[in-house]
Amino acid sequence: MTFPSIDGWVVLTIGVYGLSLWAIVLLLRQRKQPMATLSWILGILLLPALGRLLYFLIGERRVRRRLRRIRKREAYIVRALQVAGAREERAGARFLSRPEARYAFLDEDLEPLARISARLSQYPLTVGNKVEAYTTPQRIYDEILSAIDSALDHVHLEYYIFRPDSTGKLFVDGLTAKARQGVEVRLLLDAIGAWSTSRRFLRPLLQAGGKVDWFLPAIPLRRHWNINCRNHRKIVVVDGEVAFTGSQNIGDEYRGRVSKWAGWKDTQLRVEGPAAQQLQDVFVEDWYFASGEDLTSRRYLKGVPARGDSLVQIVPSGPDQDRNVLAQIYFSAFNSAKETIRILTPYFVPDPGILLALQNAAYRGVLVEILIPSKTDAPLVLWAGRSYYQELLEAGVKVYEFDAGFLHSKTITIDGRWSLAGSANMDVRSFLLNFEATATVFDPEIARDLDADFIKYRDRSRTIPRLKDSPGPFLPSVIEGAARILSPLL
Repeated sequence: MTFPSIDGWVVLTIGVYGLSLWAIVLLLRQRKQPMATLSWILGILLLPALGRLLYFLIGERRVRRRLRRIRKREAYIVRALQVAGAREERAGARFLSRPEARYAFLDEDLEPLARISARLSQYPLTVGNKVEAYTTPQRIYDEILSAIDSALDHVHLEYYIFRPDSTGKLFVDGLTAKARQGVEVRLLLDAIGAWSTSRRFLRPLLQAGGKVDWFLPAIPLRRHWNINCRNHRKIVVVDGEVAFTGSQNIGDEYRGRVSKWAGWKDTQLRVEGPAAQQLQDVFVEDWYFASGEDLTSRRYLKGVPARGDSLVQIVPSGPDQDRNVLAQIYFSAFNSAKETIRILTPYFVPDPGILLALQNAAYRGVLVEILIPSKTDAPLVLWAGRSYYQELLEAGVKVYEFDAGFLHSKTITIDGRWSLAGSANMDVRSFLLNFEATATVFDPEIARDLDADFIKYRDRSRTIPRLKDSPGPFLPSVIEGAARILSPLL
């Protein structure tokens, strides 16, 4: 066996550190948050080979989508998002199709929040929606399967997780039946989240004429690939008129059928009306990115008549955007609160701006309540979240942990008038790395329903006490502090 000469080792060392330096240069050009940048630089310098490899695999937080050249997007989208047949009168004011007129239906102090959401997202506020909130797993599945069964033209589904189990089979069977009836069925799955779901499992649907594709495969040979940035959205659209979005994936654990995850809870919104077309457009964009099939036509993007009185804005977010859309909306919502802020999230790792907004709201006298499950599939994230508890408690925020099950819902309510529900957690991954779908609802009735659901679980939860000698017991505080340092890399 021969070994490299001294000169060879020198060249190898220079090469390794040269690549590490290049990784650091790329990292600095991304202008991440300082803690994240320092964490990556430390890892690259201490473990040059491994740190560099990890950075190139999971450190990149941008996904670039090419603009369509032949897509007549503007004409179709504008037409699709217009409110056809909206109520002509509401609160004495006539509705006009001009976007500015939509804000007339809002309370004056909520208008800035709607404008910020519209400016950050590509979708305006829509009126004339009917919204229902479902908070039990079986009810969610029953409603979605019933809507699929009623489909006449097409069904579009987009999921992060779609298990090859009894619940997955229930959906495959339902979709296969519709495909055999001539209904177009498209199923878009995240390549990592649904890695265990094979084409063999989906074969009945494919043989019936249904279409399936995977979003961002981890295989470099594919046209688009990425390991770290995932499609975390949960969307179902039926005939472009009825849509569902929220936190529930497809699998036995989400249905409460896995003993380890007994007491599983999710929240899903059913939306009928113009906002359903916004969710349809999110799917159309994602499907084109993954499959190359362009669905931009009047068949899929069309005017939808008013179905109710709710004002809804759909906010898609992800690593293809230059702005941290979710954090901006959360920050604005918390700063607008006058009475209550209620947050239900399975993962809580706030960025500095969100942390400051919550503390500031509590200092202003707003009742701020945060409910987090202690049962988790991501212990590191739970420990990182706990490292923020005392800072929040000292400002007057109330924090609760639920021990009797896994609360997978992701909801926020403000003053019993504005609410948010979707797929996004309150953590770095949802803010920066994942493609998420969120619905903001300007409807007191929906906010009251979500508040009642929050209070039901809060009253069964454990109140986190404020410690006199923060940061508390030695070992837990060390674990939480270490997890907090690593949180920007999650």
